[in-house]
Amino acid sequence: MREIRTEIEIAASPAEVWAVLTDFGRYRVWNPFIVEAAGTLAVGETLTLSMSSGGAPPREMTPTVIALRENAELRWRGVLWWPWVFGAEHRFVLTENGAGTRLVHSERFFGVLVPLLGRLIAQTERDFRDLNAALKERVELSHHD
Repeated sequence: MREIRTEIEIAASPAEVWAVLTDFGRYRVWNPFIVEAAGTLAVGETLTLSMSSGGAPPREMTPTVIALRENAELRWRGVLWWPWVFGAEHRFVLTENGAGTRLVHSERFFGVLVPLLGRLIAQTERDFRDLNAALKERVELSHHD
């Protein structure tokens, strides 16, 4: 297993961050990594995500929502073929920090392919940082309008 973890401070409430993070219909406007998203946000539901890593053409993923706490946590899990081959658990955690929201954006990778995917995982961490920065900009711009 391997994990990547990124964090960013956003000058807005968790509810304001959550509103942008869960508005899948607008992802194509601001999100450089998950360029399209669809599905019902409920535990057990399958999402359809179109992800563009490092500027590559988007690839579709269909993870299952495994945790959902409004204004606090969104987590999904996806697998490639079978869980023992390759899978990942993606997590957004929002915490109020007095000046706004701390976003922790992380992913745990599991399966026999993980040791072979070092470059892909490193690129994914860069993609997370890009998503975080774009989310911060989007939320803070709408927060001040």
